[in-house]
Amino acid sequence: AGFSTALSQTPSISPISSEGREDLQVNQLETQIWIKPDIQKTDVDFSEILNAIQEIAKDVNIFFDELEGVNSPSKDDDSLLHHGNLTCTSDDASRLEVVGEEVPDKNKTNGLYFRDGKCRIDYILVYRKSNPQTEKREVFERNIRAEGLQMEKESSLTNSDIIFVKLHAPWEVLGKYAELMNVRMPFRRKIYYLHRRYKFMNRIEKQISRFRGWLPRKPMKLDKETLPDLEENDCYTAPFSQQRIHHFIIHNKDTFFNNATRSRIVHHILQRVKYEEGKNKIGLNRLLSNGSYEAAFPLHEGSYRSKNSIKTHGAENHRHLLYECWASWGVWYKYQPLDLVRRYFGEKIGLYFAWLGWYTGMLFPAAFIGLFVFLYGVTTLNHCQVSKEVCQATDIIMCPICDKYCPFMRLSDSCIYAKVTHLFDNGATVFFAVFMAVWATVFLEFWKRRRAVIAYDWDLIDWEEEEEEIRPQFEAKYSKKERMNPISGKPEPYQAFADKCSRLIVSASGIFFMICVVIAAVFGIVIYRVVTVSTFAAFKWALIRNNSQVATTGTAVCINFCIIMLLNVLYEKVALFLTNLEQPRTESEWENSFTLKMFLFQFVNLNSSTFYIAFFLGRFTGHPGAYLRLINRWRLEECHPSGCLIDLCMQMGIIMVLKQTWNNFMELGYPLIQNWWTRRKLRQEYGTQGKTSFPQWEKDYNLQPMNAYGLFDEYLEMILQFGFTTIFVAAFPLAPLLALLNNIIEIRLDAYKFVTQWRRPLASRAKDIGIWYGILEGIGILSVITNAFVIAVTSDFIPRLVYAYKYGPCAGQGEAGQKCMVGYVNASLSVFLVSDFENRSEPTSNGSEFSGSPLKYCRYRDYRDPPHSPVPYGYTLQFWHVLAARLAFIIVFEHLVFCIKHLISYLIPDLPKDLRDRMRREKYLIQEMMYEAELERLQKERKERKKNGKSYHNEWP
Repeated sequence: AGFSTALSQTPSISPISSEGREDLQVNQLETQIWIKPDIQKTDVDFSEILNAIQEIAKDVNIFFDELEGVNSPSKDDDSLLHHGNLTCTSDDASRLEVVGEEVPDKNKTNGLYFRDGKCRIDYILVYRKSNPQTEKREVFERNIRAEGLQMEKESSLTNSDIIFVKLHAPWEVLGKYAELMNVRMPFRRKIYYLHRRYKFMNRIEKQISRFRGWLPRKPMKLDKETLPDLEENDCYTAPFSQQRIHHFIIHNKDTFFNNATRSRIVHHILQRVKYEEGKNKIGLNRLLSNGSYEAAFPLHEGSYRSKNSIKTHGAENHRHLLYECWASWGVWYKYQPLDLVRRYFGEKIGLYFAWLGWYTGMLFPAAFIGLFVFLYGVTTLNHCQVSKEVCQATDIIMCPICDKYCPFMRLSDSCIYAKVTHLFDNGATVFFAVFMAVWATVFLEFWKRRRAVIAYDWDLIDWEEEEEEIRPQFEAKYSKKERMNPISGKPEPYQAFADKCSRLIVSASGIFFMICVVIAAVFGIVIYRVVTVSTFAAFKWALIRNNSQVATTGTAVCINFCIIMLLNVLYEKVALFLTNLEQPRTESEWENSFTLKMFLFQFVNLNSSTFYIAFFLGRFTGHPGAYLRLINRWRLEECHPSGCLIDLCMQMGIIMVLKQTWNNFMELGYPLIQNWWTRRKLRQEYGTQGKTSFPQWEKDYNLQPMNAYGLFDEYLEMILQFGFTTIFVAAFPLAPLLALLNNIIEIRLDAYKFVTQWRRPLASRAKDIGIWYGILEGIGILSVITNAFVIAVTSDFIPRLVYAYKYGPCAGQGEAGQKCMVGYVNASLSVFLVSDFENRSEPTSNGSEFSGSPLKYCRYRDYRDPPHSPVPYGYTLQFWHVLAARLAFIIVFEHLVFCIKHLISYLIPDLPKDLRDRMRREKYLIQEMMYEAELERLQKERKERKKNGKSYHNEWP
């Protein structure tokens, strides 16, 4: 009964797979493996393991008995402070050396250990002597030592005012808090066996393996010989328990908890240590915010460079290994070592790079199809009847596109624009739009499967976030009102419902106001386009005068980009203000609220001009003689004679290239420049040798800290790019290709930045990408709607289809080839009597340069009756047919694509079947293993009691 109770109280245990970086498709081709269920037939001698563990425990107890009283003064004085002497030893160090073995000199000089060379530095705190918050710091450090952490201080070599506080967590502290935090550690090594196969299946597998032998080695896979053998990837894991320490694989207590886990445990302790008497005077974050400490960070594991080659001498440390196998530009084509990234930076950062790699991989088919659509337009360019008619229309004179200064022009002058438009607006565009809508759904559904595999491999299936602490600002604001927390059962500050609603209303009003600011900025760009098109038409240079509309669009896009970047700075401050105004209760609520606001602001800011060009430019201009005007003054801008799609392509291409270039510079270039300037100052003061002799904490302090918002900027950049790739992809099929090229660079840029330019971030856990997944789903839905409108409204696909089936030479025959498009250009242009021009829009030239006499008629893009009809300039029947076809296409396209998306979402399960089977079987096997281990422990205890002459009645078993 006692054993049954202990077994029922044992937390759930899940394994970590060593194939975390492999795709599911690869796993399905390989032989299925299972864990050997027969535990008793293994070569593991449990009695020897238990004896070894007991001996180690005795040694450790002696070790900590000797350490009692070390680094435990009652007050934070300078007794622990040493002025930059990295090799000096103290009495504490000499006492430690008596207990343990001889310490390598390398440990004493590499800056990763205390001066004794044994206690590894788990965390660094930095403060200035001149800081007035001395009393808070003293109390905080006294309480740190009371928690069992060991402390050592060191003054900076470059600035004596800067003090580094080095913290080390002994084994007893690590074990205590690892159990409280439910840290999962290696439990039992996996033992594999092969399934029994039929002879026919064995023959097939042999043939497949023989065929694989003929193929070249996969170049994108990393060389596994250079990667370390990550022990926990080949072991089951379980929440650490000191009572069941004999279950865990402990070769060396100093390395049992890896550096990232040790730092996470120390940070957990620091967040719960008081620095003043009072209910809310607790935690390192508050001391960082009030300036008591200047910085707090875990150390990098040494230098990322080495004089020796990694192939011949191996990696110096995990940081060096990450640099060579991940952050180096020479491995841009290889898969990412996600397991190593997760071990060094934690699951949250590992999930970001896993998502980024998955997104980049999924862009390959989208980029290939988009490039195919573009090349299809190139190959069919000479056979396009519409562009041929435009290029040959030398006798068709178009009306001026602006007031007064714009001249009449031949339709054939827009031949180049008609050909460029065909490259993006051709017969394959509709197929590509449907493909991208389905692609977005497939991407998200398969990412859920990939995330499930990663969560299983990284032991996140059963992980649940701890009950979050209340934000200090929330506590300070609502400390007078309290109510009982239903989970913890403790009183906590409470925000009234009316107060919360009023704050949310004010915040929503602020969001609406900022969106109105974006619309006002777009309105300013519209006015600029209207005014400058006339200015460029009267320009002295013939190149600009003849291409006034292109010059207007190009300059407007560049100005719009500058406005976007300036408004982004404003939006960040406004989003911070509105989020703090809402008073979110926890940090995750604050982060989600801030993320949503920033995304809304930047999405609207980035895409508002694109929406204007796609759906409003040239749609509400009126017609010659009755133009619609802004404030009854400026005539609204018209589309080019070849259509508005070329303007939309220019907008997307320029914004996408400039935005990605700017983001990459700010992500890597700015930290590089700052770190270079710091190194330059150090070289001037200490020479080239001084920099290399600095300890690791000094080097890391001179690096740039990670962004205050964590991975927010990285995710935001990629999500906005995903929007550009999907929302208007029907107008710009090359967007996925540009995104793919950028992401290949982005992965290595981010990796280089994390490994070399930033301080090591604190390893934190996460099960998924958070609120970003919901945003991605929203963008996927919006992309279906926008692409339907782009094809129906912006492109000429629907007017051409209506002409081919209803008005062209093939009308009524059910055909729509190029021969059916003969006469389309003439049918899509209306006639205008020049004498009907308004006085303020009448051009300065009379068009006599075309025929030798003043023009009587000009043409414009619309479906209107001629001037001598009973209803001059009224809409023709063809206009209503085109309008009805456009509306019908939007409805049919949206319903069809949404049905396909939901069908795919339904057919693709979130959890792969083989993964589900592995989880079920391994859960069963773990129960068997725990039973065997517990049974063997009880049998051993029984034998020992018999040896000692002690026996009890009713023993079990």
